Amino acid sequence: SIAQVETPTPVMPASLLWFSPPNNPSLQGAWVLGAEQNTGPYILRVKLAARARILPHTHPDERNSTVLSGTLYVGFGETFEESKLVAIPAGGLYVAPANIPHYIWAKDGEVMYQEAGVGPTATVPAKR
Repeated sequence: SIAQVETPTPVMPASLLWFSPPNNPSLQGAWVLGAEQNTGPYILRVKLAARARILPHTHPDERNSTVLSGTLYVGFGETFEESKLVAIPAGGLYVAPANIPHYIWAKDGEVMYQEAGVGPTATVPAKR
């Protein structure tokens, strides 16, 4: 039989534990569901300060990213090239295929987006 759940259990924004990588304080992330090292589905919320960049990197799994606020600029390749950026407005989604280098820029102002995938996962800087 299927277990009965009496009420939904929301994950509220105030309960998120935000962190920044040591080399990029203008980037903050919080695991909404799951965690980087866990097996199974995860959701990672990301906040970028205005003008923040995430240099070319890859993930071992496919990630689906939904822009929650602001406009996110994304490009694919091992080198950050402004001419290759695509603007993704709030409500838009893009897919970063597994092991494909990509880069991100909050060109116009602060951006918040949410990534979903299946872990374990990681973020690996592209070879430069």
